[in-house]
Amino acid sequence: MTTSGRPRREQGRAPLRSLRSRSRVLGRGTGLAAVLGLSRACHPGPTAAVTALVAALAVASGRDAAGCAVVAAAVLTGQLSIGWCNDAVDAERDIAASRTGKPVVDGMVSVRTLWAAAITALVLCVPLSLASGPMAGAVHLAGVAAAWAYDLGLKATMLSWLPYVVGFGVLPAFVTLGLPGHPWPAWWAVLAAALFGCGAHLANVLPDIPADLATGVRGWPQRLGAARVRVLIPVPLFLATGLLVFGPPDRPGAGGWAALAGAGAFAAAGLSLGGRSPRVPFAAAVAVAAVGVVLLLARGTGIAAP
Repeated sequence: MTTSGRPRREQGRAPLRSLRSRSRVLGRGTGLAAVLGLSRACHPGPTAAVTALVAALAVASGRDAAGCAVVAAAVLTGQLSIGWCNDAVDAERDIAASRTGKPVVDGMVSVRTLWAAAITALVLCVPLSLASGPMAGAVHLAGVAAAWAYDLGLKATMLSWLPYVVGFGVLPAFVTLGLPGHPWPAWWAVLAAALFGCGAHLANVLPDIPADLATGVRGWPQRLGAARVRVLIPVPLFLATGLLVFGPPDRPGAGGWAALAGAGAFAAAGLSLGGRSPRVPFAAAVAVAAVGVVLLLARGTGIAAP
């Protein structure tokens, strides 16, 4: 007798086949496939963007060539460690949600390899960060630690926004504290970077909210819901742009007003077109952030507090 059209013996084997399949996915990944898997699992887009931004900010602030190279290497290793840790921690949930496109789910790289790569990158990040000085290094490592805390559990809590705010907020300090005299950054630069981090968190999570809820991840954006997050994304980004225009002591010029208008237009476009695809608000957020980055780079040495 059967209960669902499948022989009882076959019913008992189904979970076993599923377990074996999952074990193969979690344990597989060697050679070239593992290298390609690691390159995908590090979240290459955000990793490259953050590294390039901080390196450019170091150049604009007056760091010499060696200092800029050290800053870029520190940020790159920190971001690599964060991305690999994220995919290692999320492996079980990604498999449960059948998120094809994830290297672990596709069997390109094993969880063990991801953990080994994440820890190696983290270890390298420590001396590279401290090469800019003890204060600068400590600040950057605090941001990396916040991001790891997000990966290891805070992402599923109401405080999921905090690691992004801290991780982005420390970046101007990492750059300025490595300058001669070790000046702290201006308050408006830190606050603007932190607001960009908040906006990045909302925009990054939005496309994955349904899958996150299905696998038990209930961070701040997931609890708000996709509709509210879509409306909220432009707020911190536009506020950050406003800080970069009005925060410095000098009066905003035509370029500042134009940047503010451009950020407002991108934010409005993301808000009005966001219902068509969850990727639209993310693209709009990237555009607004790009405006802010240009403003931040234009300030150059001005981001250091007098």
